[in-house]
Amino acid sequence: MYTLSVESLYFQISHLFWPALRVLALFSTAPIFSGKELNKKAKVALALCIAFLIGQNLPDSHISIFSWQGFGVAAQQLIIGAAMGLTVQLIFVTVRTAGEIIGLQMGLSFATFFDPSGGQNMPIIARIINLLATLLFLACDGHLWMLTILAQSFEVLPVGGVSLHAEGFYYLVRMAGLIFRCGLMLGLPVVTLLLAINFTLGLLNRLTPQLSIFVIGFPLTLTVGMGALMLEMYTLAPFVENLLTAIFNHLSRIIILFSGG
Repeated sequence: MYTLSVESLYFQISHLFWPALRVLALFSTAPIFSGKELNKKAKVALALCIAFLIGQNLPDSHISIFSWQGFGVAAQQLIIGAAMGLTVQLIFVTVRTAGEIIGLQMGLSFATFFDPSGGQNMPIIARIINLLATLLFLACDGHLWMLTILAQSFEVLPVGGVSLHAEGFYYLVRMAGLIFRCGLMLGLPVVTLLLAINFTLGLLNRLTPQLSIFVIGFPLTLTVGMGALMLEMYTLAPFVENLLTAIFNHLSRIIILFSGG
């Protein structure tokens, strides 16, 4: 007859508890999973399922949950998961920054929509590009890449095995420059074209003062901007794919630096 003792039950709970903390921290900060439109109970259930699958291949850490060491290990797992989620979140912050730059140059910065993922208003151009980037993220299996790196992180950063080194945090902060560099790179063609249009309109205003630039300026800028944005859609998919590769390479590098490698 099979009997379940308290010691074996505590072992199973401890074996699931530590991976679940890292997975839940990732889900609370990572794109797609952290969206407010998703049910919280469904996210917790999915995180527990993933933690159960990952925990089967992990050795026992022999760390008591109700101890000062367990408190420190729990904080460490939350930090690792949150850092991984924030790193992947840079992909969507980059494309939203490009959309805000383009919308500001086109004169559509006043047209905003509510963003359910961020809980704030977002310019319409940034909202469209963010939606397309989300679809490309799912089409390129970015969520599966993220979960794969999460599972591999337990080999590099085992539960309670190593302490986090400061180089990983420094590298994560330096990666914030990727937002402005890649965001400006994505929006630069449209911004350059609209800047040339505005320069031409200013020159016409000086040559022919009777021409009302304010009447034709906004429709012309809006029309040219929408046309340039349509042409830029052909390069959005390769750009997001290269950005995904770069971000996940940086994520792997951060995990290695956390371990002191």
